[in-house]
Amino acid sequence: MSLAPDFWNDQDNAKVVQKELGQLKDIIEMWETDYSDLEDTEMLLDMAIEENDVDTHQEITRSLKELRRRIDLIELECMFSGEHDTSNAIITIHAGAGGTEAQDWVDMLIRMYLRWSESKGFPTEILDHLPGDEAGTKSMTILVKGRHAYGYLRSEVGIHRMVRISPFDASGRRHTSFASVMVLPELDDSISIDINEKDLRVDTYRASGAGGQHVNKTDSAIRITHLPSGIVVQCQNERSQHRNRDMAMKMLAARLYEREKEQQAKDQENLHGNKMEIGWGSQIRSYVLQPYRLVKDHRTDREEGNVDAVLGGRLDPFIKSFLLWNQ
Repeated sequence: MSLAPDFWNDQDNAKVVQKELGQLKDIIEMWETDYSDLEDTEMLLDMAIEENDVDTHQEITRSLKELRRRIDLIELECMFSGEHDTSNAIITIHAGAGGTEAQDWVDMLIRMYLRWSESKGFPTEILDHLPGDEAGTKSMTILVKGRHAYGYLRSEVGIHRMVRISPFDASGRRHTSFASVMVLPELDDSISIDINEKDLRVDTYRASGAGGQHVNKTDSAIRITHLPSGIVVQCQNERSQHRNRDMAMKMLAARLYEREKEQQAKDQENLHGNKMEIGWGSQIRSYVLQPYRLVKDHRTDREEGNVDAVLGGRLDPFIKSFLLWNQ
């Protein structure tokens, strides 16, 4: 197709095709590399068995473990068939029922997603942060940049429930807290969203938070309200008002695109899942720390007993289960 004489007549479509072609080539190259490594390991195993070489056996065991990890990653890549799975992800976490306890739960989820992103080598950028009244965070928006970031993180959309002995309860009682996670793709230039400036109300304000590298000290934070739809987005982390506005407009475009997709196909799953009340009966995943320790995804029935590892960013088992279930 890319060799056709009229291929570049439609520049936008050509860029999309070239991007997809490059991604498919990458996957094929990874498969070929792994297959070659497997053949080499098989030959080495035959030699080790023939010579009864214990050290080589141990080396082969390590090699196969690494090869298994790489194959698992490629299997995940092959499941990314969504329109925006290759995009960066904009993830927003809101505290739900549970007060201060729920706001602390948001902090724990933020740490989990940042740790997961770090393990993938995905850079992250905090776009907006609304701190809790006493502790924790009321809401935070994070941009995760990386190959298939949205494809991975769309599995996290929904209500997350935590059960534990509250550190904020002097009586040591067990509390249940909720937080909602919304994930949107960062739209690239191939998606055009028409936004009329007359439909926008733009407000500036001073960035909130405890300070540090992620918070500005001037009135450069931006809040944009799209009047026809009532959608509100905000960004405060960039160094200038202009940069904050640009990022807020990207967030607004993603929200409007999602809204348009919902209207076109109301009976299908939208880009960030079904909207549900942030409370009982609507959770997609439960993290129980007391009276037992277990993380369970209620869509796929995937369970993990090592709660600390999951909260430390080991989300791939849940992501893979979701992608298989979603097929």
